[in-house]
Amino acid sequence: MRGQARLGEEKISKLLMEFSIPAIIGMVVNTLYNIVDRMYIGNIKDIGPLAITGLGVTMPIMTIIMAFGMLIGIGTSARISLKLGEHKREEAEKHLGNAFTLIIIASVLITIIGLVFMHKILGLFGASADTEVYAREYMQIIFFGTIFNMLSFGLNHSIRSDGSPKVAMLSMLIGAGTNIILDPIFIFVFGMGVRGAAIATVISQIVSTIWILYYFTKGKSNLKIKREYLSLDKAIVLSIFSIGVSPFSMQIAQSIVQVLANNALKTYGGDLAIGAMTIINSVAMIFMMPIFGLNQGSQPIIGYNYGAEKYKRVKQAVKSATIVATIIVSIGWIITQAAPHLLISIFNRDEQLVGIASTGMRIFLFMLPVVGAQVISSNYFQSIGKAKISMFLSLLRQVILLIPCLIILPKIFGLTGVWLAGAVSDGLSSLITLIIFFMSVRKLKDKEEIVEKEAVI
Repeated sequence: MRGQARLGEEKISKLLMEFSIPAIIGMVVNTLYNIVDRMYIGNIKDIGPLAITGLGVTMPIMTIIMAFGMLIGIGTSARISLKLGEHKREEAEKHLGNAFTLIIIASVLITIIGLVFMHKILGLFGASADTEVYAREYMQIIFFGTIFNMLSFGLNHSIRSDGSPKVAMLSMLIGAGTNIILDPIFIFVFGMGVRGAAIATVISQIVSTIWILYYFTKGKSNLKIKREYLSLDKAIVLSIFSIGVSPFSMQIAQSIVQVLANNALKTYGGDLAIGAMTIINSVAMIFMMPIFGLNQGSQPIIGYNYGAEKYKRVKQAVKSATIVATIIVSIGWIITQAAPHLLISIFNRDEQLVGIASTGMRIFLFMLPVVGAQVISSNYFQSIGKAKISMFLSLLRQVILLIPCLIILPKIFGLTGVWLAGAVSDGLSSLITLIIFFMSVRKLKDKEEIVEKEAVI
C-alpha cells in the first residue's frame, strides 16, 4: 500500500511529474492509433482525399466506443483512488472486477449493433456514395475488435490508480508502437488499403490487452482481477457510472457534434470539407491528449488527498496541472496559427484540401489557449466524486454551447460558421467553468480550515 500512501505524503510537483509524464506520453502515443491511420490513408495514391473523408465519417462511431471505455474505465479509476485513500483495498478490487465484466458486456453489444446497422449509421453520420465504401471497409474490422479496444483503454486507467503510471504508459506504447509498425505493412506492402489500417489497429489492441490482463492477474499489481468479484454488484456499478457518466456524456456529446458538423460540412463545403475537419481534429488531438494525460496523472493524486482530507495538497495539484496544461495548449495555438499548412500536408497534399483545412484550423482552434484550464477544472470535480458538476461542465462545451453554434452559425456564415462554432463555444465554456471552479475552491478552503482546527484540538 506504500504506492498509494505516498500520494498523500510526497511533494505534489514530484508526484504530478511521476504520474502525468507517463500518462502524457501514453496518451500522445495512443492517439497515433487513429492519427497514423489517417496519415497513411490520406496518402494512398489516387483515393487519399476521399479515403480520409471516409475515415472522418467513422469518427463519431470511434468516439462512441471510446465513450463506453471512459464510462467504465474513468469511473472505476476514480473510485479505486478514493477507496485506496480511505484504505478500503477490498472495495477497490471489487470495483476492478466489476469493471472487467462491464467492459465485456458493453463491447459485445456495441459489436452486434454496429455490424447489423452499419449502413444506416454511416448514412446518418454523413457518408456519401463516394465515401461510404471506405468507411465500411474500416469499421467492419474495427467493430470485430471492439472488445480489445475497450479492455485495453478501459482497464489502463486503473493501472494508474493502482500506483503504476509507468506500466500504464508502457501498455499504451506497446499497442501504439505495434500499430505504427504494422500500418504501412498492411496498407502498402500487402496492398490492403483502408482495410489494412483497421487490421493493424485491432492487432495492436489485442497485444495491449494481453499485456494489461497479465499485469492484473499474474503481474506485480497491488490490485488483482479476482473471479469472486466478477459478478456485477448493483451498488458498485452505479458508483462507477456516477463518476464515469461525465466523461461518457462528454464523448457522446462529441459524437453528436461530429455528426452535426459532418452534415453541415457536407452541405456547405462538400466531401473535402469533412476531410479537412478530420485533419483539424487530428491535429487538435495531438495538443489535447497531453491535457488528458495530465488529467489521468493528477486524478489519483487529487482523489486520494481529497479522500484523506488533505485539501491543501488538492489545491496544489490542481494549480500545477492547470499551469502545465495552459503552456501546452498555448504552444499548440502558436503552431496552428503560424503554420497550419505544414501540419495539414502530413495527411494530404491536395491543394484544395490543404486550402480548406488551413482556413478552418486557424478559426476552429483560435481559442485553444483557454481550453487547458477548462479541461483541468472539469477533471477536478470528477476526481473528488462530484459527478453532476463535472458532467455539466463537460457538456457545456460539447452540447450546451457547441451544438447551438453548429446549427445557427453555418446558416449565417456558411462553411466559416462551422469553424467559428468551435472557437465561440471554447471561449464561453472556459469562462463559465473557471467561475464555477473558483467558487468551489473557496469552499475547499473552508474545509481545510476546519480540518486544521480539529488537528490542533
